[in-house]
Amino acid sequence: MNDTLKLLTIIIRPENSADDDTIEALAEAAFGPGRFARAAFRLREGVEAEDSLSFVATDGEKIIGSVRQTKILIGGRVALVLGPLITDPSLRNLGIGRELMNRALLEAQREGYEYVLLVGDEPYYGKFGFERVKPGSVTLPGPADPMRILGCELVPGAAARYSGPATRFNEEAIGKSLPLV
Repeated sequence: MNDTLKLLTIIIRPENSADDDTIEALAEAAFGPGRFARAAFRLREGVEAEDSLSFVATDGEKIIGSVRQTKILIGGRVALVLGPLITDPSLRNLGIGRELMNRALLEAQREGYEYVLLVGDEPYYGKFGFERVKPGSVTLPGPADPMRILGCELVPGAAARYSGPATRFNEEAIGKSLPLV
């Protein structure tokens, strides 16, 4: 019997443009073609992820995970949408996603962002401070299960300032959809 244990040496580093094809292949393996119809994808479509807030996990030269954050507007206020969070399907449950999440949220907070939105499973993302968004308070550009729309305050009390339609980031639209109070 040959019992071989390969230990991973995981490095989390900023994503760069040379990583795009590998990240796309990981996304295809993890989510398949149905990902293009999802509300979160539609929110990110056509907007580049923030370079300083998007990371890859590597083992040597091989990319084994990725997380991206993209600037969006919620009711005219700047926020981030996190995703996709991808781990090589053969390496799940090893903490790679956790390390990517921790780094992404830490850097978003360091850069002064107040709020991060995502569509995902609360039992997993709740470990990072994400909570269900009050149903109807944030609307997405496409169907999404309201129980899976989650937000994370990077600044205490920030969630109360974010309501309305979540839209692709556009400099000209900042502040134009703010609800009247």
